[in-house]
Amino acid sequence: MLTALLCLGAVLLDYHWGEPRRWHPLVGFGGLARQVEAFGYGPPELSAEARRTRGVGAVILLLVPFTLAAWLLAAIPLLGLAVALGLLYLAIGARSLAEHAEAVAKALQAGDLPLAREKVAMIVSRDTADLDEEQISRATVESVLENGCDAIFGALCWFVLAGAAGAVLYRLANTLDAMWGYRTPRYRDFGWAAARLDDVLNWLPARLTALSYVAVGTKPALAWRCWQEQAPGWKSPNAGPVMAAGAGALGLALGGPACYHGQWQPRPALGEGLAPRAEDISRAVALVRRAIWLWLGVIALGGLILA
Repeated sequence: MLTALLCLGAVLLDYHWGEPRRWHPLVGFGGLARQVEAFGYGPPELSAEARRTRGVGAVILLLVPFTLAAWLLAAIPLLGLAVALGLLYLAIGARSLAEHAEAVAKALQAGDLPLAREKVAMIVSRDTADLDEEQISRATVESVLENGCDAIFGALCWFVLAGAAGAVLYRLANTLDAMWGYRTPRYRDFGWAAARLDDVLNWLPARLTALSYVAVGTKPALAWRCWQEQAPGWKSPNAGPVMAAGAGALGLALGGPACYHGQWQPRPALGEGLAPRAEDISRAVALVRRAIWLWLGVIALGGLILA
């Protein structure tokens, strides 16, 4: 039951305060990761195998000390509870995700496409300079659905499974994947370890997130069918179930081609229904919020059963 109370406390802290506006640990970690990359990437003539080995070393160097520190600090009597609560609070970003998404929606509703492109560029990795209203809405809804797992449910899942150390390991690994997990010439080999580790750590949270979207969505049967039929065709083994189930739960048509780093990439269709509009961004945020309360309820119920 203590785990459930800590999860509830962290969610409420995030709801009240959001992410720290200054000195967020993840921002500092990102800066440290860039320094490690600059030092460890190596010369251009390195072989793919050597570059991959350096990427593995970079991931170990960045993740092991912080995960171990979280485990040791959380094990301190009494103080450890506050440490665990604080670390989980820092690992989740529900309010930040909602604020970024709503900023896009407001810009679209005001008819300010340049501002909407600027805001959506803060939460997606695709090229945004030439997106129209429908494409901006689609990108934002997809980001909300996927980041529901990455920024909220993954951390909650690993906190339940492995305590504060699990939440820290998950969130930092996810951050490295966001920085290095691209199939571009620079990161295809160096970022291999970060991408594979994120795939492993996200396997269970992604499927629980998809199941949550099915459970709290307005079209559960459609969400389940989209998950089962469409997710296997998505290039990411974890984003596919999350976004397919979320698209079906909302009754929206997502997916389709998108431009990344100047190149258009084919993507399968996800979901079924109308093309997303500005108001659907708020619907996606509401879906994630309902899923959060479902998670908290299930965690509490599990705590009561195991007590």
